[in-house]
This record gives sequence, C-alpha cells and structure tokens, in this order.
Amino acid sequence: MPHITLPTDAPGIRGLLDAKPASGLRLSELAEQLLRGDSPLTPGERELIAAYVSSLNRTRYCAGAHGATAAHRLDGDFALVEAVQTDLATAPVTDLQRALLRLAGKVAESGLAVTPADIATARAAGADDETIHDTVLIAAAFCMYNRYVDGLAAITPDDPATYRAIGAHLATNGYL
Repeated sequence: MPHITLPTDAPGIRGLLDAKPASGLRLSELAEQLLRGDSPLTPGERELIAAYVSSLNRTRYCAGAHGATAAHRLDGDFALVEAVQTDLATAPVTDLQRALLRLAGKVAESGLAVTPADIATARAAGADDETIHDTVLIAAAFCMYNRYVDGLAAITPDDPATYRAIGAHLATNGYL
C-alpha cells in the first residue's frame, strides 16, 4: 500500500507521476530522452541498463517493467534479461555490454565506486565517451527512479504478465 494517497491505482511510477503531474511530465520526458533519444546505445541496451540497475536496487516494479521493455526491444529475449539480472558474469552478452553493465552496477552502488579501471575496461571493450556518459546517466537516473518508487511504496503487481504488458506498451509507445 502506498505511503501517500494517490489519485489513481496505476501501478509503479505511473501512479506516483499522476500525483504530481508537472514533475511527473518532466520525469517522463527524462526517461524518454535517456531510453529512446539519440545515443550510441540501442533502446534495448539502454532498457537493459535500467533493468539491471533496478534489479541491483531491488526495485521489483522497475526491474520488472524495464526488464520486459528491454526484452521486447531485444527481439523478445526474456531469457537474456533474466540472465543479466540473475548473474551478469555468466549472462550471454558482449564484452562491451558486460563492461557497461558492470559500470552501471558501480553507479548503483555509489558514483564514487566508479574507478579509472572501470572506465578503462569499458574503453577496452569499445566504449567511447558518449557511451560511457549515457551508461552512467541512465544508471544514476534509475537509482533516483527506484528510490522514488520504493520510497513511496508504489503499487507493485506480482503477476509477471502485468510486466510483460507494461513492457510491450513502453517498447511501442515510450514514456510520454
């Protein structure tokens, strides 16, 4: 049960955004830009970063919603998303994706946990400045979104089918 009275029973962040429409719009615009705007990373790769960070932060709603969105954007590969969220070390991703996800994981721990070695590893795997920037910004933003959702105890469905539907909607329609 949410910690505050919400104007709708929309699950997750949607219900919270409805409570404060002006800031809700800005947060939605930020998600749209980060996950669907110009970037050397594909929308699927960016959603995977969001899902991974959310799983590390134990934010079930965001891990489920963005995990499903990532899967829809990655040709329906739900097994890949599950593998990343379960054990990044053995997940079937490229060296670049693994380095970027590890970097995102460091950001989820603390921005100060990111070391020059983490950046060097990402660069050695093929990341350029923009790719590193976008990875860190997505990870940082999802730490904020996760704390917003969990800090107000947003409605978090249990049914995996709900997340698949949310993911299909976001993959097709975006965040606005």
